[in-house]
Amino acid sequence: MLTSERLCRQVIQGVLSDLNPEKRVIQTLRKMKFTKRLHLLAIGKAAWNMAHAAYHVLADQIIDGVVITKYAHNKGPIGNLFLMEAGHPIPGENSLKAGHEVLKRFTNLTCDDEMILLISGGGSALFEVLYDELTLKDLQSITQKLMASGLDIKAINAVRKRLSLVKGGQLAQIIAPASIQALIISDVIGDGVPDIASGPVSCEQSTPDLSAIIAALEPLDQRIRKAIARKLPDNTPNAQIEIIDHVAHACRSAKDHFQKLGINATIMTTRLECEAKEAGRLIASMMADCYHGDSDFSPPHLFIFGGETLVNVKGTGKGGRNQELALSAAIALDGLEHDCTLFSLGTDGTDGPTDAAGGIVNPHTVSKMKAANINPLKKLQNNDAYPALKAANALLTTGPTGTNVNDLICALMLE
Repeated sequence: MLTSERLCRQVIQGVLSDLNPEKRVIQTLRKMKFTKRLHLLAIGKAAWNMAHAAYHVLADQIIDGVVITKYAHNKGPIGNLFLMEAGHPIPGENSLKAGHEVLKRFTNLTCDDEMILLISGGGSALFEVLYDELTLKDLQSITQKLMASGLDIKAINAVRKRLSLVKGGQLAQIIAPASIQALIISDVIGDGVPDIASGPVSCEQSTPDLSAIIAALEPLDQRIRKAIARKLPDNTPNAQIEIIDHVAHACRSAKDHFQKLGINATIMTTRLECEAKEAGRLIASMMADCYHGDSDFSPPHLFIFGGETLVNVKGTGKGGRNQELALSAAIALDGLEHDCTLFSLGTDGTDGPTDAAGGIVNPHTVSKMKAANINPLKKLQNNDAYPALKAANALLTTGPTGTNVNDLICALMLE
């Protein structure tokens, strides 16, 4: 009989296979007609796979195109498309080069042109044209501040958009009067289009409290304060937008795979959004309640969560939100005498600035850490989940997956 961990690892592979975006792009494009000069722009961690699928359908119609993705996500040439890689989550020199490549190719389009725009998570960092006198150093500094701030994605992207000339609907203005058909893979809770890749062709639905955001990021250079306070476009009439995949698909896929194994599964939420370590502790307590008869659920059962947790970085360690969630859960599960496993997975294959996609833990994980002379609580307090999980063979490493639909957290309880 397979253990809970073996079952989880098996299902992870099945879910990632289901999430391959190429099928969804092909299905969508085959329902559409393009009659003008056709251009393609793909931006994000899933850009290569999405562009590859689009080229499969429309190769003879695409005049030119640019594909901008994360380092190590380029899988090879795609016809006549120009491929670039750039830094994520911290933008780099290539992010600026990619932004200027987009300007060079698509600034002078006319009413006789149309564009397929393929957007996925990561686009906020991967291509950029900076506002006014801002520099790459400014962008990198504020990006690091944002990542460590504990601010939610709407607040983070409100800043990113205002430092940029190609976010917050501004790219749509650059491409106008050409029409845009945007196909989007959502990595944002609730699928808020203006926040996916910082909304290059989408306007903010409401203006956030910019003064509160500025206060949370102090001290700030006056040039950055000026940028954050500026007004963005409120209309992008040339852009039509369709979301073709999101985290609910990942949750349904996990449920289907486990149910085929004879395990009842419940999707608890697709909007998990809180501190990662708090989420780990909460889910572990739900698992314990299930075993102790203090829950409406009883084993064997699976709890499924989708969303994106937050890490308020106070330490100096290495990790990501999925690893931090898993480490926190491992501490809470320590010593529970049942076969159960929790995993937290970044569906793009990368969690924070590490080579891991997340973590997978059980009631024995902490004892393995202690056997390696690691104090898991101190590691959690130092935001240093990566080495702790690595010592317990509890890292999830998938490599780039070709998609990005937030995070998937599953808690499996066997007898």
